[in-house]
Amino acid sequence: MYVVFHPRFYEVYTHDPASAPGRMEAITKELKREFEFIEPEPASEKDLERVHGKQHIQYVKREPLVYEIGLLAAGGAILAAEMAFNSQPAFGLIRPPGHHASPHSCWGFCYFNNIAIAIKRLMAEEKIKSALILDFDLHFGDGTSNTFSGSKEVSYFHPEGTNRETFLKNLQKCLQTENPYEIIAISAGFDRHQEDWGGLLKTDDYFTIGKWAKEFSLKRCQGRRFGVLEGGYNHSVLGRNVKSFLQGFRD
Repeated sequence: MYVVFHPRFYEVYTHDPASAPGRMEAITKELKREFEFIEPEPASEKDLERVHGKQHIQYVKREPLVYEIGLLAAGGAILAAEMAFNSQPAFGLIRPPGHHASPHSCWGFCYFNNIAIAIKRLMAEEKIKSALILDFDLHFGDGTSNTFSGSKEVSYFHPEGTNRETFLKNLQKCLQTENPYEIIAISAGFDRHQEDWGGLLKTDDYFTIGKWAKEFSLKRCQGRRFGVLEGGYNHSVLGRNVKSFLQGFRD
């Protein structure tokens, strides 16, 4: 299994928690001994335009560094998706995150909707006709939901639950759907951990989530699966949580 990463993701491009110094280092330190890393190319503006309006793209361009890293993050999601289509599970260790980026607006540390851009790219290339997006971040991905609102081809699911057991039960129920999908994409946010903002999940739960997603992909999607990083802000546990998820998610 490949981890899609570029050294520029270490750069601090704003002052928000997703861009905090040391955040990506905390993850790569945990992953480098066990997973193979591969570097992406930046997305093209045409890739962005499949999801975002030109006015929004111009808005992000006002911050050149944010725009540059944002293009690379979207490119990382695209590479992970392309690898997944070719039966190579992959994880986009990217930032900025993307699930709060709608076609014409953004907030919550996001600028471009990486996972939506990647799915739209596969569909434009006529590689897939349908996709399931599972988002287990603490926060609802309004940008992803807005992007695919009314779509019959792409389903977005964000499990909820006020306690650990209910949350995991609702997530598992999503993955028991009988609907046909050609790929599963994971918006992987780790801020629901018991030592992060959400205070709910254990590190081992991320292994379970990864395993369930893998099993779904093998049963429904010919094994096609990829994930991208969204939230997760406690650097002391973030790397272990990402590693746990990937250990369940890989072959």
